[in-house]
Amino acid sequence: MAQRRFHYEKAFEYYLRANHIPYVAVDEAKKSLISNGSAPLSLKSFDFVVYAVNRNLLIDVKGRMFGSESGKGRTFESWVTLDDIEGLTHWQELFGDGFQAVFVFAYCLRQQPPDALFEEVFAFGSRWYALREVSLDAYKKVMKQRSPKWKTVYVPAKEFRLISRPFVARREMTKEDACEAPIVGIS
Repeated sequence: MAQRRFHYEKAFEYYLRANHIPYVAVDEAKKSLISNGSAPLSLKSFDFVVYAVNRNLLIDVKGRMFGSESGKGRTFESWVTLDDIEGLTHWQELFGDGFQAVFVFAYCLRQQPPDALFEEVFAFGSRWYALREVSLDAYKKVMKQRSPKWKTVYVPAKEFRLISRPFVARREMTKEDACEAPIVGIS
């Protein structure tokens, strides 16, 4: 088991183990070097290789808080860095056709959510979590610049609701999962 610094990654690994989903945790302490033709290039690591029912996933977990302290505001933060995009793109190319690169947004819920807001919610420690996934390819098609200074990008909320879905690694993904209706009531 790789050492995890953030509760989001620990929660995601707990979820995989609790649901008997085969995976390999990537040791983030070591940067990978690949050749770019002339000199070695340092490549940002992803977090997990997950062997799902009908697909193999290269997963970069992105932890975000969901909701406000008052419980009134509900937003899906979906920002990542350009290094995340570049690194995951290289890894998907290196692993080849049998693997799909995805971001899994692990939302730590400020309060226990009302029924039907998420397909599934789980507790880890004293916190509640919900997982949403989005493929790297879908993300790249609609991403927008968030901060030039910090080199971050994001997907606007409306598009994020359309391209993301609940994390479904422990069961076979169906057409309904791939074309899931957007979540209503989330801004």
